[in-house]
Amino acid sequence: MNRPAEPEYLVIRARESWWRVDLGELWRYREVIWFLVWRDFKVRYRQTLLGVAWALIQPLLTVTIFTLLFARFAGVSSGGTPYPLFALAGFVPWAFFSYGVGAATGCMLNNQDLVKRIYFPRLAIPLAAIFSGLTDMAIGLMLLAAFLFWFAQPLGPNALMMLLFVVQGVAATVGVGLILSAANARFRDIGHAVPFALQIGLLATPIGYASTSVPEQWQLVYHLNPMAGVIDGVRWALFGTPLGIETWLVSLGMTVLALVGGALYFHRNERMLADIL
Repeated sequence: MNRPAEPEYLVIRARESWWRVDLGELWRYREVIWFLVWRDFKVRYRQTLLGVAWALIQPLLTVTIFTLLFARFAGVSSGGTPYPLFALAGFVPWAFFSYGVGAATGCMLNNQDLVKRIYFPRLAIPLAAIFSGLTDMAIGLMLLAAFLFWFAQPLGPNALMMLLFVVQGVAATVGVGLILSAANARFRDIGHAVPFALQIGLLATPIGYASTSVPEQWQLVYHLNPMAGVIDGVRWALFGTPLGIETWLVSLGMTVLALVGGALYFHRNERMLADIL
């Protein structure tokens, strides 16, 4: 006589150390991340007249405004590159960073019912909020490719390095997003400050101008902004504009610091999220 199969149990134990991030567990719950990404994507464009066309309209309008303000009225130089192409190459990575950081900041509050009722790696929530913007960035990169074709911009072998800088931009977004998502769960002031900080960051990042216009004595401080190095790298890969190795390494270091520090800070606060939300 066959015995009935014994039920399976999932035992959840508190982790012994706050510095250990379990990436294996996150991979086992990858379907949860995919579900949350798909949900956020559908919610963002639900009941809109233009749908994903907004991913094209926003960069086109921004580049048009930047061209009028910086190129026509202010006479900002783009180093021989057609200015609309120059501005779009800076705006596409910044748009992903801005959306990802903003979405990650409020994601824990928006998903507090999930956090309180069921178990899964809480890290999946901010990652899903950030990765839901990858579709918009992909559309922006296709628009950038169309601009390259329209302006007949020649590409050199450096163009193959563009993927490196895109990955750096994604890593910077994840790092900053993890810090703010955990911090906003504890201090709700963060949610009010981030939109204002992103508005300042739009001007403090070399989108409408080249970073070489910043005085030399301020270059290292300026490149503490990780997205400054990302945009410099994208333009170097596409247009051959100058890329200071020292300043780029500063931005890369800040990216790594944000990514590692963000993962550790989020993991340290993960165990108390259900209590403070």
